[in-house]
Amino acid sequence: MKVSDTIKSLRKQINDHNYQYYVLDNPIISDGEYDKLLKELELIENKYPEYIIPESPTQRIGAQPIDSFGTVTHRITMMSLANAMSEDELKAFDERLKKRLNSPEEIEYVIEPKLDGLAVELIYENGIFVNGSTRGDGNTGEEITSNLKTINSIPLILRDDIVPLPDLVEVRGEVFIRKQDFEILNTKRIQANNQPFANARNAAAGSLRQLDPKITATRSLSIYCYQAGVVDGIDLNTHSEFLEQLKGWGLPVNPEIKIVKGIEKAIQFHKELEGARNEFPYEIDGSVIKVNSLPIRNKLGTRSRSPRWAIAGKFKAQQVTTVIKDIFPSVGRTGAVTPVARLEPAEVGGVTVTNATLHNQDEIDRKDIRIGDTVIIERSGDVIPKVIKVIQEKRTNDAKSYHLPDHCPECNNELIRPQNEVVFRCSNFLCPAKIKGNIKHFVSKDALDMDGLGEKLIDQLVNEKIIKNVDDLFQINKNQLANLERMGDKSADNIIESINNSKLTTFSRFIYALGIRHVGEHTSKLLEDAFDGNFDLLLEASFEDLESIDEVGPIVAQSIIEFWNVDSNKQIANNCFEFGLKLERKNKKVDQILRGKTFVFTGSLEKFTRKTAKEMVVNKGGRVSNAISKNTNFLVAGPGAGSKLEKAKKLGINIINEDEFKQLVNKY
Repeated sequence: MKVSDTIKSLRKQINDHNYQYYVLDNPIISDGEYDKLLKELELIENKYPEYIIPESPTQRIGAQPIDSFGTVTHRITMMSLANAMSEDELKAFDERLKKRLNSPEEIEYVIEPKLDGLAVELIYENGIFVNGSTRGDGNTGEEITSNLKTINSIPLILRDDIVPLPDLVEVRGEVFIRKQDFEILNTKRIQANNQPFANARNAAAGSLRQLDPKITATRSLSIYCYQAGVVDGIDLNTHSEFLEQLKGWGLPVNPEIKIVKGIEKAIQFHKELEGARNEFPYEIDGSVIKVNSLPIRNKLGTRSRSPRWAIAGKFKAQQVTTVIKDIFPSVGRTGAVTPVARLEPAEVGGVTVTNATLHNQDEIDRKDIRIGDTVIIERSGDVIPKVIKVIQEKRTNDAKSYHLPDHCPECNNELIRPQNEVVFRCSNFLCPAKIKGNIKHFVSKDALDMDGLGEKLIDQLVNEKIIKNVDDLFQINKNQLANLERMGDKSADNIIESINNSKLTTFSRFIYALGIRHVGEHTSKLLEDAFDGNFDLLLEASFEDLESIDEVGPIVAQSIIEFWNVDSNKQIANNCFEFGLKLERKNKKVDQILRGKTFVFTGSLEKFTRKTAKEMVVNKGGRVSNAISKNTNFLVAGPGAGSKLEKAKKLGINIINEDEFKQLVNKY
């Protein structure tokens, strides 16, 4: 047999066994026999390297470490799901769909366990895996192809012996780590004196964001595929048909998926999943219920951030009983002082909990929480654990009441309680806790994304008085870093490079990074659109200017005004520019003919995607809002338009269809 034929035969055998193991859950050889086949292929390829191809099973960890991740723009937005916290909310979801469809007929649903992992997108061209990325913000994700290739359950080549291969297949899935593998991973980390992962989701996410694929390959990650992006050349009527296609191509699909008729049966299966959640080999925190019919999905359409045809049914939060050993104040980046309960360690939903928030002094008084009390704590998903109630019957005589101190525990500045607020705050701008919190926020992934500047390093930099404010980050030199504990020349070089790379950013990222109260990522983007990325215009904006922006209310507007009224905040922002920060305008608007016009979209768009329609408006200077208001100029209404259409009629807003929208944009 020719060498090339031997290699092809071995590759086919290995891929077939992967299919049997990961898709059919029916391994027909032992792990040892599988490893022997893989080793044989590896030896032959090493001897004849001219036959090595990127999609060979031996090349899963062949990539070299990288300095940083690139970005990928999703062709179709990877949306999040609306949540239903109760049976009534699931029924309400079903009623909304029937009303929108104007039909009392029971809807066929696909229901599956909601995995607690990280959403990714896999792209196959002509059956070959060419690109993989994280969900990111839904529109843009991180390119992590090399890391995804290390996951054995992801086929590098799709099978074509059962289902024909389209030219392009985009598949969405959830990467996760099984409970057993998670325990093994954390045991190894503890033995190596490394910090264990807090939970399985963090382990999966952290593993996929390793710059060295060889590290990712050691983490025993898994994936289940559940949704399509763009797929060329396939005509299907149901989602369940697509899932069968996925299995035929060799992509793993959760075997627990069930097709049911009507919401009552969906709720019944949801309850079954909740009852068995601890029996699954992986963490789940709910169920996902989707309309099975693809034509009905198209008719229902989507909202700005989630599809109308799907919902996540969340399980009840898991509760346990434990004891409050102590209560201590914690100072956040805004100066808010929060009482935190230190607990006897307790297992909640697979996570060891040692602290729980008590929110504020009013909450402590209302629940009569004391040090030494036996309490019920609750943790839901990634939410910080909280104390639900005190078990009064178990209170001992030595239980102690707690009151927040009058002065900041970090800087000893007097605490104040602003009018109409329940939270006490430290007003000292130079409070170390506030400084550290602001810096941690400033360098975070969704802000300026300074890789390598973790919590411990920031604590060191502040404690050593190397930095006092966020603008000081741009003046750090290598020697200052290299002299710190556990910091070498190479690490120092990497951090300096990361800081320099962060200097080219966007208006919205910078505004978000500054940490203005009530101004999150979404509001920062609204401000970027409203002021066309001009920072000086934002500085000069009045309260009325800010409040006139759709989705910016009086509280947000006042918060922005108060932030810029502090001279030191202006100085810090200006210093950042002096030290090299530049704001990049990603979409330069040459034609501003829609400036001052606000559009809202509702119903299903048939000739444009929502993203394309929005870009058409934004690129000509207009604004797109999700909510109807008196400031709305045009409502673009497609099939299935609902409450927004009625509100627009009442307000006398111009209502147009897609054709009229196209004409309008071209006309202007």
